[in-house]
Amino acid sequence: MIDPRPPGFRELFQRDPDIAACAPGRVNLIGEHTDYNEGFVLPTVIPRETRVELAGRANELVRAWSRARCGEGALEYELGSEQRGRGWLDYVQGVTFAARRAGCPVEGFDVRIESDVPVGAGLGSSAALCVSLLRGLRQMLHLALDDVALARVARAAETDFVGAPVGLMDQMASSLCRPGEALMIDMRTTAFERVRLPSAADIVVIDSAVPHANAANAYRHRREECERAAAGLGVEALRDVDETRLSELALLPDREARRARHVITENARVQRASAALRAGDLAALGTLLDASHQSLRDDFEASCPELDLLVDLARSQPQTYGARMTGGGFGGSMLALVKAGSGADIAGAVSAEYGRRSGRRPSWLVIPGARR
Repeated sequence: MIDPRPPGFRELFQRDPDIAACAPGRVNLIGEHTDYNEGFVLPTVIPRETRVELAGRANELVRAWSRARCGEGALEYELGSEQRGRGWLDYVQGVTFAARRAGCPVEGFDVRIESDVPVGAGLGSSAALCVSLLRGLRQMLHLALDDVALARVARAAETDFVGAPVGLMDQMASSLCRPGEALMIDMRTTAFERVRLPSAADIVVIDSAVPHANAANAYRHRREECERAAAGLGVEALRDVDETRLSELALLPDREARRARHVITENARVQRASAALRAGDLAALGTLLDASHQSLRDDFEASCPELDLLVDLARSQPQTYGARMTGGGFGGSMLALVKAGSGADIAGAVSAEYGRRSGRRPSWLVIPGARR
């Protein structure tokens, strides 16, 4: 009989690990596609994480094993000889590539990786992997990286090695955010403020089972369109345009104008949402979530029929304050703000009806209201 248990670190590498570290996935309450436009975001962490175990080596060899590829043995590469195109290993290679380039004295190591952050759901699985690995390396090698610097190296692993044109939000959320709070982040300065989540609401996150990929062409094209819109408006980034200048969008081609309108109004929504959280105004926060989804669907065209269906089903529940797609879009997940204590029931009901209508098998999680 085959043993279904995955191998432990000792079984894989014939020794015990020196260090264990972890990092959570994240969900963005509001502020989509604003991060790479140097705007504002409001993410929180989810109760799912990536865990790593590491042991140092006396050479330049890296050996990595992932439970997600349990049928494979450990994969290997030499530091300084990282080559993209090796699937999940690219994120490990990206971390060592970016860390060394940032001046960190990274040495060879063995690493065992496991995670319950859903891949392809727009919940920051790649950021959780990069941040958890960097946390482990920081602890093992005594690297001089604070939490923001660590997030920057994690982002560079994705953008400069893997080739995904992501902003810094995912990595900052995974590196800095704590359960029971959201981070209001200014993505231009990386200044952040911790905002307590309301005790009177649950957050429901449902994965549409339509995979989302940051490196896909649609995401890249949206970023390019935003850059062209900023150039057309004569600003460094769309962050520099507020709602008083919306009439100037008539000067842009229609597509760039709609992309810019989403970013400009979304930045304003993030700031209003942060204020609503502090005031405990769940009705106002729900209205902002609804408006965010409409903008993402119509102006930014980042939604898809499955996400729209999930949002509509969630909104039909009487205990829902508001709902929106979350993450980069083109698949991924839906987020709903619901009355505290109703999250599991709403998630189950919406998921069942969505599965019946779409033929897909969604998964869900609930972030309960913060305890006082």
